Amino acid sequence: MTDILMPALSPTMEEGVLAKWHVKVGDVVSAGDVIAEIETDKATMEVEAVDEGEVTDILVAEGTEGVKVNTPIARLKDEGGAAAPKPAAKAEEAPKAPVAAEAPKPTAPAPAAPKSADGERIFASPLARRIAAQNGVDLKSIKGTGPHGRIVKRDVEGAPKGAAQPAASTAAAAATTGIAPRQAPSLAQMGIPDGSYDLIPLDGMKKAVARRMVDSIQNVPHFPLFIDCEIDQLMAVRAKVNKMLEPQGIKVSVNDFVIKAAALALKMVPEANASYTPEGIAMHHNADVSMAVAIDGGLITPIIKKAETKGLAQIATESKDLAKRARERKLKPEEFQGGTFSVSNLGMFGIKQFSSIINEPQGCIMSVGAGEQRPVVKDGQIVPATVMTVTLTCDHRVVDGATGARFLQAFKPLIEDPVAMLA
Repeated sequence: MTDILMPALSPTMEEGVLAKWHVKVGDVVSAGDVIAEIETDKATMEVEAVDEGEVTDILVAEGTEGVKVNTPIARLKDEGGAAAPKPAAKAEEAPKAPVAAEAPKPTAPAPAAPKSADGERIFASPLARRIAAQNGVDLKSIKGTGPHGRIVKRDVEGAPKGAAQPAASTAAAAATTGIAPRQAPSLAQMGIPDGSYDLIPLDGMKKAVARRMVDSIQNVPHFPLFIDCEIDQLMAVRAKVNKMLEPQGIKVSVNDFVIKAAALALKMVPEANASYTPEGIAMHHNADVSMAVAIDGGLITPIIKKAETKGLAQIATESKDLAKRARERKLKPEEFQGGTFSVSNLGMFGIKQFSSIINEPQGCIMSVGAGEQRPVVKDGQIVPATVMTVTLTCDHRVVDGATGARFLQAFKPLIEDPVAMLA
């Protein structure tokens, strides 16, 4: 017998959601068979077996959240070969989880919650206990559907709400989880009655995005700079470039021009291509430009690495591929972690102007609005021009007003006369 352990699908992964099983007890698997899907805060990965054997136990049920890395999730009977999972090649290459070398000891039961007043032990996950404390749900009235009958998040969310638990229970929950329940008013307390809305639980991605954005807006002293760019020449050059690239099936977007121009401007003003650290300012060697991509359930920022060294056709090809795999949640961690500068474009939605929240630890993020016909003054005459408003949000610890202004001064002529980018 060999335990199949929860794999680490990225260097920073500590836990994940066991989203789906592709096998059941009694199935015989071979090396390369997809056995499960694991959901992290950014992607859903398929997991393969590396050897053959019979599945004898499923230890963690589908939909279980907060499964720690290296936790046994299933048991395999084989003929001497280990069968720990590895991420599928099309998902990502990641560190393999350790595999038991011999028959493991029986798996310990899930941690128990504190005893109730009558001495009964309540088995529930820390998250379930926290939600119960917030919603006034009595855990003793719930039958758990998790492993070994453990109460998990979905059990508590579907339970009827009652009066708030006594202070002693709240204190016990805080002592057990290490986190005191957040004393925020409920919707009912703010005048929105229960039953008048549908509650969509937060998945791992939404939680991660919420946490990162709150941290950024609270911890980063940020300010915006605005500039208008005329893009009539860009649109004309783009049409010519796309006609040339049409036989290759490549189509360059306005955003591809923006990424290229931003990368070149970062090399011209390297002080803007930097990150704040407690030890000092990190000056990045390359312009690794993150591009914001909206996906179901959240936002992700795949990266065009060394964008200053790449032509528009290559940037267009990479950005299309990255966006497609981002929406499928098939990106590798190194493809969306570690950028040095971000671009967020809402122009395709008709948004004229906006300011983005900085993507830490980057020093800047550029927000791109829609190109639209506006009246401009040229040689004393009012004439129409296609104008696009760009906003640069800066971390003042890294990029002050003068540095941000110099970056935009470098960016503006590149985007207004993109022939310079084709040289």
